[in-house]
Amino acid sequence: MPGVFQTSPDELLKDAETAAEAGVGGIILFGIPEKKDATGTEGWASDGAVQQAIRLLKKELPQMVVISDVCMCEYTDHGHCGILENGEVVNDASLELLSRVALSHAEAGADVVAPSDMMDGRVGAIRSALDANGFDNTPILSYAAKYASGYYGPFREAAESAPKSGDRKGYQMDSANSDEAMREVFADIEEGADAVMVKPAGPYLDVISRVKAETGYPVAAYQVSGEYAMICAAAERGWIDRERIMMESLIGIRRAGADFILTYFALDAARALRNSN
Repeated sequence: MPGVFQTSPDELLKDAETAAEAGVGGIILFGIPEKKDATGTEGWASDGAVQQAIRLLKKELPQMVVISDVCMCEYTDHGHCGILENGEVVNDASLELLSRVALSHAEAGADVVAPSDMMDGRVGAIRSALDANGFDNTPILSYAAKYASGYYGPFREAAESAPKSGDRKGYQMDSANSDEAMREVFADIEEGADAVMVKPAGPYLDVISRVKAETGYPVAAYQVSGEYAMICAAAERGWIDRERIMMESLIGIRRAGADFILTYFALDAARALRNSN
């Protein structure tokens, strides 16, 4: 993806400083370990890439909101978001490991932890683990309505997290079903989520609107890699005005009801907004 790179903690700090100067309010961290295994043990290592980055960011840029993605797909050698047994993801056995990841991020200083795995019950498990270890004030931003989407392709390549076999349709949602999204959202709220996310954003504006209207909760929307890549590719061909379409897409997501947006356009959008003011 143009303008998107894997980076190291020290280089990340430079990027974060640039983002803060532009007016970006927060960042979300995804980790790529040096080694992977069946249970993703690097995900909760105290010296893991995300844990190092959190400590550095909170030391040097304490005002920057740091959100940590909590999942296992980047850390497992099979690329799934939980433990596999006989080729199938085992939901309940994965909850303890996801809780370890979230707790390690909170201990490093993350302002918000964001479970993206879509295992049933993971918000409650993470809330219990955080509370039991003195992090009862650490908010949980739940990927509550995460669809099994084809729009994730560029990210999975960049983050080296594509499944080695099968797909994620068993634990992510069917794109035709918005009622399921609401059941998932309400379940996560009942388990202690402080905010909920819809992912992807652009193709699911109706879901964003419905979640906001029916819950009244803080709603995040994730404008994912495929959405970003398509706009960039069309602009590179001269078919569209990149900045105009970037802002139009983000305004559409905001108009649908999103309180905040995760987007690869964050830096460019912040600069555009600042220049327009």
